[in-house]
Amino acid sequence: MRQVSVNSLTIGDILGKTIFSSSGRVLLGKGVKLTPLYIAKLKDMGISILYIEDERFNDVIVEDVISEEHRREAMGILEKSMRSVRLGKNLDGFELKRIINKIVEEIMFKKDILMSMMEMRSLDNQMFAHSVNVCVLSTVLGKAMFFDHEKLETLAIGAMLHDIGKMQMDSKLSRETANLTPEEVELLKTHTTLGFEDLRKRKEYSLVIAHIAFQHHEHMNGTGYPRHLKEGEIHPFAQIVAIADLYDKFTTDHSDVKRIMPHEACEILMGLAGTLYPLEMVRLFLKNIAAYPTGVTVRLNTGEIGVVVDQNPSMPVRPIVRVFDESEFGSNVVKEYDMVEKRTIFIEEVIA
Repeated sequence: MRQVSVNSLTIGDILGKTIFSSSGRVLLGKGVKLTPLYIAKLKDMGISILYIEDERFNDVIVEDVISEEHRREAMGILEKSMRSVRLGKNLDGFELKRIINKIVEEIMFKKDILMSMMEMRSLDNQMFAHSVNVCVLSTVLGKAMFFDHEKLETLAIGAMLHDIGKMQMDSKLSRETANLTPEEVELLKTHTTLGFEDLRKRKEYSLVIAHIAFQHHEHMNGTGYPRHLKEGEIHPFAQIVAIADLYDKFTTDHSDVKRIMPHEACEILMGLAGTLYPLEMVRLFLKNIAAYPTGVTVRLNTGEIGVVVDQNPSMPVRPIVRVFDESEFGSNVVKEYDMVEKRTIFIEEVIA
């Protein structure tokens, strides 16, 4: 399979990965042949990228870090829990801990993790999909920092609930961040304090989890909020979640902000390392991110067009690219470049 922009779809393309709603319901299943109606529906849902089947890439496997089943289950549980919070009821801490434990165990026992799949995220599931992805990204970084199971579970719960304070706010505030007035921006920032006040009252969770919600927008140089904390004053778990939160926001669509590609997000994060976020933490995070995800179409400095078909975990910015003899994928395979071995060849552009 390969990744394409929704604007590049043609009638008859076959969907390579299932698209889910926020509750885990199947919106469009893997293997469905795309009709004009389906393509229009995908655009209406706000989905900008997806995976399609292509016989020239039958051997290309695009794997998520966690199983489709666990991701779907986590989104469903989170949506149900957040609905309870919005109604002033207790969230189901047992169910949340159960799925968190599954995610942590899956990541702990996975070897050579490299985040290489870009999410097919619809507008209806933005917040819940974001929280689950921040949880996964944070847990991957926690594992790279050699956290034990107990610490990983605490980190994962805090990451999953980092935006719980937004449940007490008008959803427009987090949905239309680029169009907010200065007063609305300040109001949105209070979600960190609201989340802290909510979570610290919940006896089933440690105070560290409440502090993750409180501090995930703090910066090492004191420019963050709500308390303008500086290096040494911010809990490391909150810093991990802050990095994961920013990366996920960069690489997924919001209603008013278009995604950027992972290699661009990696460059921005590296530029912020040592100023807003701890340098070593950012370095470890980027070691687990595929700058050019498997399935993406690229143009090389040779002028050739190809598709990323595999990754080099030791060098995430140097993947393996399969090149064809014509632009738009000619029928005959010419060659594959392993960019760790072919050091003079590099990716010039990602083609949407």
